[in-house]
Amino acid sequence: MRVERLVGETIVTERVTDNVDKRHSRPDTWLNDCASNVTSQYGEDGIIAKILEVIGETDRWCVEFGSWDGKHLSNTYNVVTNQGYSAVLIEGNADRFEDLRRTYKDNDRVVPVNAYVGFEPADGLDAILKDTSIPANFDLLCIDIDGNDYHVWAAVKEYRPKAVVIEFNPTIPAVVEFVQPRDMSVGQGNSLLSIAKLAKTKGYELVATTLANAFFVDEKYFPLFEIQDNSLSALWTDQSLVTHLFCGYDGALFIRGCGKLPWQQIPIEEAKMQVLPPWARERAGDRNFLWRKLGKYYRHRVRRK
Repeated sequence: MRVERLVGETIVTERVTDNVDKRHSRPDTWLNDCASNVTSQYGEDGIIAKILEVIGETDRWCVEFGSWDGKHLSNTYNVVTNQGYSAVLIEGNADRFEDLRRTYKDNDRVVPVNAYVGFEPADGLDAILKDTSIPANFDLLCIDIDGNDYHVWAAVKEYRPKAVVIEFNPTIPAVVEFVQPRDMSVGQGNSLLSIAKLAKTKGYELVATTLANAFFVDEKYFPLFEIQDNSLSALWTDQSLVTHLFCGYDGALFIRGCGKLPWQQIPIEEAKMQVLPPWARERAGDRNFLWRKLGKYYRHRVRRK
């Protein structure tokens, strides 16, 4: 571009180089533009394909659990079927495992495993994978077990996938740390913030999110994605399932956002969540002596419980 500057009494026109780094002209969420579904739910197939393309150093192996029938809402079916990947597909439910075997009965590159992946040495992913020929630095790990996702990834020590796709609970706000109990009988899920912090401790960086899945890559590959800001506020763009609870100065509770239990499709009724009945709330300028005294007494009793 050309700029003018004053030299003495003369205006000089000069050509200067535009130093804007063209590589970073695209948004940090650019991977979401690659979203598409073959069998995935929220565009994960397309994002995974692009991540593997950017990484480049692929050995064409992947792991997924729970795999269901190997196709329903699968994040690996596309790479296995259309990109020639080998896979270890793990499903604990006996009936679903038989469906998984039928899906891949003619594919000798798929190793189906009937097991529940836990977080102890005897049942963790390390123990399951050691009986297969998968390399330690395989390409892709997909974790989707509706609960202990955090704990099973934390327990992986001997294998280091290049990319990890892991489910998080999308009803939990981005600023909240929440990890469900380390208990296979519990199915509550974990916050994206907690999972992102776990990823950091394991040497992984966040590169994208969908509604309920986060995508991480080994930190050595992160510069290839040319993402300037990979904070949750920058990369978690779809928070439509979050419900916010807040209170007025008078003690009334309000609900905004999703406002329902999304998997059960049950509304969260604001009226049923109130701690104080309307008559016991503090009202500015209330001149009714009786209501003011009753309200104060009621609030005092509630605080003592």
